[in-house]
Amino acid sequence: MSVFTGSGVALVTPMKKDGSVDYKKLDELVEWQVSEEINAIVACGTTGEASTLDDEEHISVIKAVVNKVNKRVPVVAGTGSNNTQHGIHLAKEAERVGADALLVVTPYYNKATKKSIIAHYKAICDTIELPVILYSVASRTGMNLDYRTVKELKQIPNIVGIKEASADIAQIVEIAQLVDENFALYSGNDDQVLPLLAVGGSGVISTISNILPKETATMVRNFLEGNIAQARATQLKQLPLIQAVFSEVNPVPIKAAVSLLGKCELSYRLPLAEPEEETLTNLKTQMTKYGLL
Repeated sequence: MSVFTGSGVALVTPMKKDGSVDYKKLDELVEWQVSEEINAIVACGTTGEASTLDDEEHISVIKAVVNKVNKRVPVVAGTGSNNTQHGIHLAKEAERVGADALLVVTPYYNKATKKSIIAHYKAICDTIELPVILYSVASRTGMNLDYRTVKELKQIPNIVGIKEASADIAQIVEIAQLVDENFALYSGNDDQVLPLLAVGGSGVISTISNILPKETATMVRNFLEGNIAQARATQLKQLPLIQAVFSEVNPVPIKAAVSLLGKCELSYRLPLAEPEEETLTNLKTQMTKYGLL
């Protein structure tokens, strides 16, 4: 069973100027996302700056999102690590605080073999009962999940899907052959949602949904309900804004966009910092053209 169908937002983690997590703004963001009919919320993913949170903060943010959502939509917790024992710890803690599913990125930096990748995921899955969505994003991790590896990983009972962010359409189509009632395919790239849906995808784990939650969820629903022209128009309309949001490394521009909407402070943790002035100017221009500012 898929964790969700539609658009799941990879939520930013709002921070105060002193670098601490802004839980008041986090609550407000979650409530806005739910009111805008988002289909799932991913807490502590890449966009949520999880790599700069310590374990206590990481689990505290997940718990805060779970509590605020209050079962209205699924909460997917990012718990990936390049240390299997650390990944197990985060997975168990996310389960303890009430997450509905986990998003587990491939172990980064280690350059593990196919055999050890499978052992890594199995070790994590054996310790929890939650459904697990694989996350493949080789541009960040140096580790790609190809068709043969995903096919083997799918045999692990609680692996129920994949967030595919390789941007390799040929690979995506190949992995789409594995989609069935027990395994879902989600786009990890906002500019490739419709192509992925066309080969059997269930939706997107989206960055742009931080500022366009309702539009993105509606786009996916329109496509799945057969309103292809409407969905295509939305995907193409979003493209200049998506390009602006990814003109620097994620989540730098998208967090700036959320701050421009007045929904969080423009605050990051090193090694991430405020966007270049050119990036910010282009972002304001594209958001204005879209009608957001």
